[in-house]
Amino acid sequence: MTMFAWLAMAVVNLLWRRSPRLCLQCPAPVAAAWAGLALAAAYAVFSGWGIPAQRTIGMLCVVVVLRSLGRSWPWPYVWLGVLTAVVLVDPWSLLQAGFWLSFVAVGVLFATQPQDRNVPDRRWRHAGMRLLREQAVVGLALSPLTLLLFGQISVVAMIANLWAIPWVTLVVTPLSMLGAFWPPLWTAAAHSVTAMVWLLEQMVTWPVAVLYFAQPAWWAGLAGLLGCLWLVMPWGWRWRALGLPLIVPMLWWQSAVPPWGHFDLLALDVGQGSAVLLRTQQHSLLFDAGPQWSAQSDAGERIVVPGLRALGVVPTAMMVSHKDRDHAGGAASVQQAFVRMQWMGSGGVPCQAGQSWTWDGVRFVVLFPFEGSSPGKTTKSNATSCVLQVQSHAGSRALLTGDIEAAQERALLRAGADVQSDVLLVPHHGSKTSSSANFLNQVQPKVAIVQSGYRNRFGHPVAAVVRRYQERNVNLVSTPSCGAAHWRSWSPESVLCERAITARYWSPAAPE
Repeated sequence: MTMFAWLAMAVVNLLWRRSPRLCLQCPAPVAAAWAGLALAAAYAVFSGWGIPAQRTIGMLCVVVVLRSLGRSWPWPYVWLGVLTAVVLVDPWSLLQAGFWLSFVAVGVLFATQPQDRNVPDRRWRHAGMRLLREQAVVGLALSPLTLLLFGQISVVAMIANLWAIPWVTLVVTPLSMLGAFWPPLWTAAAHSVTAMVWLLEQMVTWPVAVLYFAQPAWWAGLAGLLGCLWLVMPWGWRWRALGLPLIVPMLWWQSAVPPWGHFDLLALDVGQGSAVLLRTQQHSLLFDAGPQWSAQSDAGERIVVPGLRALGVVPTAMMVSHKDRDHAGGAASVQQAFVRMQWMGSGGVPCQAGQSWTWDGVRFVVLFPFEGSSPGKTTKSNATSCVLQVQSHAGSRALLTGDIEAAQERALLRAGADVQSDVLLVPHHGSKTSSSANFLNQVQPKVAIVQSGYRNRFGHPVAAVVRRYQERNVNLVSTPSCGAAHWRSWSPESVLCERAITARYWSPAAPE
């Protein structure tokens, strides 16, 4: 946008100077500055008037007004003045990632410019080299913010910005605007966007195009941000090197893992579906991968994978209980993100009662389906849902049931399966066809977790099922009110709700 304003000023300045009468009424530089500001403002409105556009127009306005008055402000005054104005006009902008990325990037560019701009600097005298330097500075300075906001650091962003920003400024937007006068130019603009998107998609596939790190604690992220800002300041390398130790906590941060012999369970809030993460000291299992909402969108890509990345978890295996879309819809996206992960259950190695293994002192046992119970053409997939029981070294148990119904619950009890568990993932999201009284009497859970959608059309969990759990004094929590539910084998009687851990002002914290 600044480039567009500069080009507009250059054109207006050239044309204005050709008229002596106009130059007598208003100096050409002043007229060009105001014309460039007006055209840049129109450009900003046309492009959507986002936070970066507001920031740019605000700074241009301050600069033009000051130059027209023959005054000059230090850059921090201009930067802080525009930032304050944007927040006063739209206080909600503080919650937008674009606000922080935009203002921090501009502030860093101002702060890292040479102290004396009148002294020629042969190292950066070429515009191309200066552009490379600025992209490197911005990329390094914004890395901690992108990690805190998105859980990743883009390595190819600097290269992409080098050509994508001029391409959009000089090709896409002018063609789009001129298309209002000659519609065939809109076709050219569409082709230019298609070419840009294709090239960006190719860049994303490059090796190590994006680096993923665990979501650091606020203090580690803040230290990393200060360290990166210190590194890009225009000082000697001996001084800059002092910022390196501040970056280490951000990059090496890892969430706490269960002690040996124990495990924890995280029931993700994926709406009307199921996705549960089980972690031992050095391994992890994803049980189900959430629903698929459309051909282009699923919980695996939108919720499960980002959640695993934020925790710094690379799952050892994934078990998909059955093929229904609310359980298996996100499996392909998870597999694409973690290609070395073992796939079990529907779509992978089939589940079968008797399968078992031990990770870090924690035992995993498949209780259902039984041998020979593969689904036929008329058999519902729920009838062959994988049922997994996990037991800690101390004896605490978790039972994950998929979508089994009363018939499968009875089959488990007839087979003599020891289903007693401390925490139960409520079968079939709390439908009226599951959670039979005899089954609950045998499981005897202390905690039961329902994964269901807010005001879902099935009415899960149904009132009759809720009453069965309440009659047995079971602590029943549901993801619509709890958010993601945390359960730990070393504290089997309690469950932590994500909405209580990270309370937000727009909703009350759910009780534990």
